[in-house]
Amino acid sequence: MRIFSILAAIVVTVILAMSILARPALVALFGGDTSAETVAEAVPSDEDTDAADATADSTVLVKVMVRKLTGQEVDSAVILRGQTQAARQVDVRSETSAIVISEPLRKGAQVEKGDALCVLDPGTRGAALEEARARLSEAQSRVPEAEARVQEAKARLEEAEINQNAAARLIQDGFASQTRVAGADAASAAARAGVSSATSGLSAAKSGIEAATAAVASAEKEIERLTILAPFSGLLESDTAELGSLLQPGALCSTIIQLDPIKLVGFVPETEVNRVKIGAQAGARLAAGGGEVVGKVTFLSRSADPETRTFRVEIEVPNADLAIRDGQTAEIGIAAAGVQAHIIPQSAMTLNDEGALGVRLVGDDNVVSFAPISIMRDTMDGVWVTGLPQIADVIVTGQEYVTAGVTVAPTWEEFTQ
Repeated sequence: MRIFSILAAIVVTVILAMSILARPALVALFGGDTSAETVAEAVPSDEDTDAADATADSTVLVKVMVRKLTGQEVDSAVILRGQTQAARQVDVRSETSAIVISEPLRKGAQVEKGDALCVLDPGTRGAALEEARARLSEAQSRVPEAEARVQEAKARLEEAEINQNAAARLIQDGFASQTRVAGADAASAAARAGVSSATSGLSAAKSGIEAATAAVASAEKEIERLTILAPFSGLLESDTAELGSLLQPGALCSTIIQLDPIKLVGFVPETEVNRVKIGAQAGARLAAGGGEVVGKVTFLSRSADPETRTFRVEIEVPNADLAIRDGQTAEIGIAAAGVQAHIIPQSAMTLNDEGALGVRLVGDDNVVSFAPISIMRDTMDGVWVTGLPQIADVIVTGQEYVTAGVTVAPTWEEFTQ
C-alpha cells in the first residue's frame, strides 16, 4: 500500500508539471484553442505597466528658468586700497654747531617758505668774518704794487735787449770788445729773471685775493647757517629745537610737512596696470568718515615691487582746507576704458567641478554649457560680470540641478536691463 501511494504521488506531480510547463503543447495535442492564451499574454500585467511608466519618466527633461541677457558697455574702474601721503615731508637739520637762541615754534603751526625755524648763537663768527674781509682788502691792495713791479721789470728787459743788440753790432764792426758784449748779455738775462719774478709776485697777489674771497664766503655762509629757514610752506609736525639747546651738525631742528596738495598712494596689480593712464580721473573714499575726494593720476611706476609684483600709483588731490591728513586709509577708484558686461542675479552664479566661478547657459539646442565669469561690481539690482557672449541665455533657476552637456526644458523669463 505504501508503494502505491508513492507511485500515485509521483504521477500526479508529473502531470501537474507538464500541465504548467508545456500547457500550449498539450492543448495543441488534444486539439484545444491557443488564442485565449495569446490574448492573455498580450494583455500587460500590473508589473509590466509600472516598468513602462518608469522608463517613460526617465526621459522627461529637467525644467529650468532662463533669462536672455544682452551685454552693455559699462564704465569700469580700477579699484585699489591705499593711503594718503603728504606731498613733502622734510626733517630740517642743523649744518653747524651752536646754541639755540630763538623761542621754539610748536607742532601744528603753519609756516611759510623762508620763515625762521631755529636761530643759533653767532659766537665769534662775526669776528671771523671781519678778519676774512680785512685779509681780502690787504690782498687786493698788493695787486697794484705787483703790477707796477711787472711793468718795471718789463722796461728793464727792453732796455737790456737794446744794449745787447747794440753791443752785438759794434763787435761786428770792431768798435766794441768781447767783454762789453758779455755784459750786455748778462744784463738782458737778469732783466728776464726780473720780469719772471715780478709776474710770479702778481700771480701770488691774485691768489691771495682768491683765498681771501673764499674765506669771506665761508665766514658769511657760516653766519647764514645760524638761521635755519623753512624750505617750503607747510605745517610743523614736531616742535622746533628748544631755547638753549645745543645743536650739532645733523641735529634735528624740526619736521615740516606739506599737505596741499596731498597724494593718494596705491599699488596696482600687474593684471590691471595697463588700464591705468597718467592724467586719468580718480576718486577716493576716505576711511572713518573722511568723505570723498577727486584728483588725477600724476605718477605710475615703471618698475614692479619685487615682493608683491604691483606698481605704485600716485594721485594728486587738492587739500586747501587741510582736512585730509597724512596716512589716512583710502579706497581708490581710477577711471578706465569701458568693457562689455552683463548684470545677473547673484543667485545665478555657481561653481563647476574645477571650482571656477561662472553661470550655466542654454544653447540653441537646449543643451547646457558652463561659462566662467569675472565680477566687476555688486549693485542693488544684481552683479555686473564680464566673460559672457554679447547675447547670453543664463539659467537663473535650476542651475544647480543640471550640468554641462545635459538637455533641459527651458522656460523663458522676461527681464529688462
